Amino acid sequence: MEVLPVGHHAEYQKTNKWYYDPSRQVEELSSCSSPALFLSKRLEEEIRSAKRTHLSCGEVLLPCGLLQKIAEDVLKVAETELYGLKGCTLYLLFEGEEDCRRLSNFKIDPTTPSTFEIYLTFKQANAGWTFLPQFLKKITRGGTVVISTEYELTKKKLYRILPARK
Repeated sequence: MEVLPVGHHAEYQKTNKWYYDPSRQVEELSSCSSPALFLSKRLEEEIRSAKRTHLSCGEVLLPCGLLQKIAEDVLKVAETELYGLKGCTLYLLFEGEEDCRRLSNFKIDPTTPSTFEIYLTFKQANAGWTFLPQFLKKITRGGTVVISTEYELTKKKLYRILPARK
């Protein structure tokens, strides 16, 4: 058995380990080299956590560069908003062969009021399954989920601007 020394930088939280500190996420957003990089990493984290809970699979396969492209598209949509990306609540959905499931949702900046919502729907890739008989599809369903390059972004504004009264 090997004993590893604990460095002096290790911090232990004496409070509940499930405590959520929104300032940590705001620090990550401001310290990240680009908002697109921050958002793509956050999307990856959400997919990883949804892998077992909502997708019930061992692995999720994503096309190379998909999360970066999605992050850039989300940033384009957020450009015209009041608080920009910080005012976004993002909902992740997965559209499989038989149903559409909600994977997760999160506010980009928990300290900023949400002014709009974006619904990101990942689609299941069906290419490659065409040669397998139906009973084999059912057997392998729990193992791997392959996500397509196709996705859908839907924006919902949470406010409206009223004309000025005369």
